[in-house]
Amino acid sequence: MKNNYTVFLFLTVLSLTSTLCLGGSTLETTLANPDTHSRCSIEYGHLTDRSINCSYQSLHIKANAGIKREVKYQIPIGNPPRDGWPVVLIFQGSFFPVEFQRQKSDPFGGFHEAMLIKQLLDSGYAIIAPRAAINLAWQTNILSSATPYQLTTDYQFLTRVLTGIRKGLFGPLNNQKKFATGISSGGYNTSRMAVSFSGEFNALAIQSASYATCLGPACLVPQSLPSNHPPTLFIHGALDLIVPVWTMTQYYNRLIKHGIHTEKWVNPYKGHAWFEESPEKIVEWFNRF
Repeated sequence: MKNNYTVFLFLTVLSLTSTLCLGGSTLETTLANPDTHSRCSIEYGHLTDRSINCSYQSLHIKANAGIKREVKYQIPIGNPPRDGWPVVLIFQGSFFPVEFQRQKSDPFGGFHEAMLIKQLLDSGYAIIAPRAAINLAWQTNILSSATPYQLTTDYQFLTRVLTGIRKGLFGPLNNQKKFATGISSGGYNTSRMAVSFSGEFNALAIQSASYATCLGPACLVPQSLPSNHPPTLFIHGALDLIVPVWTMTQYYNRLIKHGIHTEKWVNPYKGHAWFEESPEKIVEWFNRF
């Protein structure tokens, strides 16, 4: 498995060419040309160049002894619903933490990830974007049989993030309306929410990834899945060489077999990336649940 992980990271590089310690400092960014109805602004440069800039807050949450990880977050403009804002956790892909500011030219469709943040905020969803360990990758699919997921720093860290949601650390959020999405490593980690955080999430959206323990083409989806697996949307590129589309299809078919509400959308011309269509499709999916 370690060798598989090394190959996976290598392929990813090639494709470029906080006891419970919930306290932390906050940092609010400033928009260049803020829209009074949105946390985000879109700026146009030369020709088709565009950038998106969303304000955010930041704090650090303990992952293990002496180590904290950053969590960026934001809530929508306006008064929250009576039970609080629904919230979406967005999990980063390998090497590329979720950012609230992106350029159109950023790799792996990063601009569309930031556009997803904008559309979710504008649609009344709070956003929480935790960092993976050393901003590298999530620990969902690099485990040996001697290292249960519950012993990983990811599990400790994300458990504290979920506790923070319940305790109001990120603002007035609705703990009964939680959703998760992510790309690549973050997509696998989105699946992990169904496997190891049972009953926490209303729906999932997995971009360019598959089941929690899969890793690129090394993928075997178990015959048995959690009976309360959240409804799951898959978005994938048919030309994805890092996470082959058949690995997603294997997971999709298993969910259908178990009677779990699932849908998939495959872009026949794209590879391993967020797509222009991703934000709209993910927001629409979450709105159903």
